[in-house]
Amino acid sequence: MSNLFSKIYPPSITINHQKLQQNSSTIRCCSNSNNDEHSSTEHNGWVLGSFPEKNLVQHQHGIIKPPRPKRIILVRHGESEGNVDESVYTRVADPKVGLTEKGVIEAEGCGRKMREMIEKNGGDDWKVYFYVSPYKRGIETLRNLAKSFERSRIAGVREEPRLREQDFGNFQDREQMKIEKAVRARYGRFFYRFPNGESAADVYDRITGFRETLRSDIDIGRFEPPGQQSPNMNLVIVSHGLTLRVFLMRWYKWTVEQFEGLHNMTNGGMIVMERGYGGRYCLSMHHTKEELQKFGMTDEMLIDQEWQKIAKPGELNYDCLITGPSYFTHFDDEDKIFEL
Repeated sequence: MSNLFSKIYPPSITINHQKLQQNSSTIRCCSNSNNDEHSSTEHNGWVLGSFPEKNLVQHQHGIIKPPRPKRIILVRHGESEGNVDESVYTRVADPKVGLTEKGVIEAEGCGRKMREMIEKNGGDDWKVYFYVSPYKRGIETLRNLAKSFERSRIAGVREEPRLREQDFGNFQDREQMKIEKAVRARYGRFFYRFPNGESAADVYDRITGFRETLRSDIDIGRFEPPGQQSPNMNLVIVSHGLTLRVFLMRWYKWTVEQFEGLHNMTNGGMIVMERGYGGRYCLSMHHTKEELQKFGMTDEMLIDQEWQKIAKPGELNYDCLITGPSYFTHFDDEDKIFEL
């Protein structure tokens, strides 16, 4: 991770208080020579040494809110050693399992496809900002897909532990894991908790916290300096198969049953949540109906995505089939009575 990060923040810079330079394309981090954590200096109308991204930009017509990023791109790590041989987990800790040679190639290919997609409809000022799982295969995937982006296109990166893989326990006994997975199939994939590990429901809880952090970052435009935010920013989340499915479940409020019908993304694959005509993030802006069905989405979920395509942030879909009529069994009988 240090190689990529050093390209963005040179080693000579000590990260302490953020000082904003109005004519700079980045937020430069430097130490406070007075060693006063609470001191601040005003320069050209901005407060230095505080949190400038929290100060919404003033305009003659009022306050300008930062533009929402154009896309949220979900990337599953490339093929790992554990994907090829599960016995690896008996001798290597899950966070230390890395990519295979094929996985490196998959990550590099994902980066090329991502850049091609962004350039095709991204505007001249587009950039990417990364959130990444701290697991070795996540970091290696990030480093290899990032080869497609020069320094000026990378707005930043944040290692995010809440994006880690589902915990299956510590060093895993291969034969015991077969038994546990068989029990999970009977119990239910979402609620079954592995001994000394997590259930998908546990992952849901921590992803809920990450989602709130992400929403806050989007609302204040944390990815670029105030007044310089572009609507062509792309957020890239590099994580794991189940974690990304849970993220989508939480974002779109899918049910447990709908989650259990979803399939993993391919290694090095990506799912794109693109800003729709009303400003909300929608899967069907980029993906075809056939692609989403292959992923495991039902007709009700696809109908909701069509609504997401035109809805505005904050609006509610009061006719949503996912959270409404599907829970009740008596409506059809009542309708028949009234028809009589």
